[in-house]
Amino acid sequence: MNQSEKSNGPIPLSLLPDSAEVGSRGELRIGGIAVDDLANEYGTPLFIYDEDHLRSRCSEALSALGAGTAYAGKAFLCVAMARLVTEEGLHLDVASEGELRTAIAADVPGERIVLHGNNKSVGELSLARSYGVGRVVVDSFDELRRLQELHDQDGIVSPILLRVTPGVEAHTHEYVSTGQNDSKFGFGLESGAAAAAVEECIANPGVDLVGVHQHIGSQVFRVDSFARALEVVVGFSEPLGLPELSVGGGLGVAYLESESAPSISEWGEMLGQACDSLGVQARVSAEPGRSIAAQAGVTVYSIGTIKEIPGIRTYMAVDGGFGDNPRPMLYGSGYTAFAPSRVTEDRNAVARVVGKHCESSDVIVREASLPENLKVGDFLATPVTGAYGYSMASTYNRMPRPPVIFVSKGESRLVIRGESVEDLLTLDVD
Repeated sequence: MNQSEKSNGPIPLSLLPDSAEVGSRGELRIGGIAVDDLANEYGTPLFIYDEDHLRSRCSEALSALGAGTAYAGKAFLCVAMARLVTEEGLHLDVASEGELRTAIAADVPGERIVLHGNNKSVGELSLARSYGVGRVVVDSFDELRRLQELHDQDGIVSPILLRVTPGVEAHTHEYVSTGQNDSKFGFGLESGAAAAAVEECIANPGVDLVGVHQHIGSQVFRVDSFARALEVVVGFSEPLGLPELSVGGGLGVAYLESESAPSISEWGEMLGQACDSLGVQARVSAEPGRSIAAQAGVTVYSIGTIKEIPGIRTYMAVDGGFGDNPRPMLYGSGYTAFAPSRVTEDRNAVARVVGKHCESSDVIVREASLPENLKVGDFLATPVTGAYGYSMASTYNRMPRPPVIFVSKGESRLVIRGESVEDLLTLDVD
């Protein structure tokens, strides 16, 4: 492998799950179990989640952000995760029929579910209403009309929040920025659409308008962006006298050694101060997702091919790729890498870690600092993959999605089994 210009130390524990520790062999242990042992048992690629880390962040969110705070299921959701966040006192934010049915399968009480989506179908709205979903976040005039038509059929009134776009640009990637005026989400404040939506709600017997919702984007590091959006939205919502205000989610997390991000508690403190200064009377809630799940997860791969191109670079190919982590390809997101069986060693070698998909863009880490002399068959891991890894995974090239395990106190449990090629073939019709 090419040598870097300077020595890179071991992977910092600050990027790893809370329970991460170094074992007697210099190996990484999560939840009291060696990562290489887990990889040998379950195979690779493999998503490993520190269950206690997840529970700790849920508890922190509930304490910092208050009752009614919902975990954003789009970050990572399965039946086990839905049960976990419910046990920890959070509500659950879902954004599709699939996520809603996952919540139902996990026996999440209807009143603790928040349904999102910019294009909810009649079927999705019907399911939510029949299950007694606590809040529907309405995103369009078409949706208001659908809810009225459903009410005309069965008389059910849906408690709703109106999603508004405050016209505030978040300092994040354009693909995950949602609070600007030009957005597919919500009712614009500047255009007058939000005010018109309030008037339509008043005249609509199928809805009970209980609050306003905003969301400015994802992976936002600057808390002043949240404060600016809050100031704009509060100027609209408080005169309405509505009892609820959701500030959405979007708090960023550190993916690299060079990054730092506010904690959930710091975010909650900032929001509390801003609400106090603005005289907010409504009950304020939020929807953290990435900040709960991201650092809890680690993905483990096996090295399959090492290709050295003299004078250019070394390519290290693993048995996964953008099928299990599309963020580098979609957003140019940065990650780091390490060898879980050699976690205390300096990482003085450099390689481009790539996947096995038939795309040149299938790059996991462009310039990964790694221990020297890694070989084919060794395990390689990327930290901070607990959010938007499995949840955005695909089966491109007919590659099955990996298994997911939770670990805690020396025990591991499978929460999503790995797919097989036979699973994929079951969808084919001769």
